[in-house]
Amino acid sequence: MVATAPIARPGILDIEAYVPGESKVPGGIKPAKLSSNETPLGPSPKAVEAYRAAACELERYPDGQATLLRNAIARRYGLDPGRIVCGAGSDELLGLLARGYLGPGDEAIYTTHGFLVYRIAILTNGATPVVAPESDLRTDVAAILSRVTPRTRVVFIANPNNPTGTYIPIDEVRRLRAGLRDDILLVLDAAYAEYVGRNDYEAGLELVATTPNTVMTRTFSKIYGLAGLRIGWAYCPPGVADVLNRIRGPFNLSAPAIASGAAAIEDVAHMERARRHNDEWRPWVERELDKLGLTVTESVANFVLFHFDGTEGNADDADSYLKSQGVILRKVGAYGLPNALRMTIGSENDNKRAIAALAQYLKGAA
Repeated sequence: MVATAPIARPGILDIEAYVPGESKVPGGIKPAKLSSNETPLGPSPKAVEAYRAAACELERYPDGQATLLRNAIARRYGLDPGRIVCGAGSDELLGLLARGYLGPGDEAIYTTHGFLVYRIAILTNGATPVVAPESDLRTDVAAILSRVTPRTRVVFIANPNNPTGTYIPIDEVRRLRAGLRDDILLVLDAAYAEYVGRNDYEAGLELVATTPNTVMTRTFSKIYGLAGLRIGWAYCPPGVADVLNRIRGPFNLSAPAIASGAAAIEDVAHMERARRHNDEWRPWVERELDKLGLTVTESVANFVLFHFDGTEGNADDADSYLKSQGVILRKVGAYGLPNALRMTIGSENDNKRAIAALAQYLKGAA
């Protein structure tokens, strides 16, 4: 049979495309958009100013090394800038890590409710995804280690995890690293690290500094409010940084993104305001959801996962009703949680609007 059109590589059409959180509702209602874990405080004014200044030189190629941004990150955390690799969001970096270390015949492990991009990155590179069950919606180190085979090359964990909001302490992460072979790359996705205030949490910098086979990824899309610019970074062992720099695009960050990211990470006061807002309103949201009879998964991030266990309602009907009221949350059926919704911690007004709409829905469903 003669092909009449280009044919994708085997396995590509088996990938379920990532579907982001919705942003619009019908009827022209201004939505309370609580579906994508964006900060309600927006970006630092200094980041906006840097973006506008960079707009005056759009005819110029950006610095392909993102030197300004890498140096700003290095100063903020006391790191070696040579071990920092920047990307178009941490999504690109996760894809590059899979591209650099996975191929046909290899396996990579992630957890049951882990970020959907891991599976996409694994399959895109012809490797086999292996799912480790979680324990009470938390990463289970023993379950991951039990699924390691001679073909395992990479382990991805999000800590805190999305969409559950749960985390494991640094001692458990160390136990995971110690239980893996030296040739297995451990990828610690710490997109929500800035929100965590627990004494037993560490994002991964220590392990990257002390082992040759651990990478930590971070993002500017959450607490820094720069999701529209797509900025991420990875802290890597020198050998891993070398691999990523060989395969990434030569100008994978725009000049406005580099300038804005550098300004944002230096505005510590703005980031702290965002953290304080989250520390105030996440417990409030959790308490209000609990009062409604919903089962709340304890979160350390800037969102809350809640379940309709034991209520008259269900996630699909609640989602439809909320949208009719101009409130957009995140359905998480694709993560294996069909009767749950995820709610971003938004502004005071949006948080109260969402809780009121949920209360009205549950009243009607009773």
